[in-house]
Amino acid sequence: MAKIFVNGDAQEVSLPLNVSELIKVNNVLQPEMVSVQVNEEFAEREDWEQIQLKEGDKVDFLYFMGGGAL
Repeated sequence: MAKIFVNGDAQEVSLPLNVSELIKVNNVLQPEMVSVQVNEEFAEREDWEQIQLKEGDKVDFLYFMGGGAL
């Protein structure tokens, strides 16, 4: 088991684990709408399968919301 941080919370995971698998493990809603940062670097969607997570990594799932002014 390894400890990583997901959206600031410690999480125990089994390695090997890539970003796509982490998204599934965390039941991320609308994965097609999420952006991912690993250690404060944006991860390209096409690279998610190849990015292997390791002990101590910090992963953030980010959703961009549109808005407007009245």
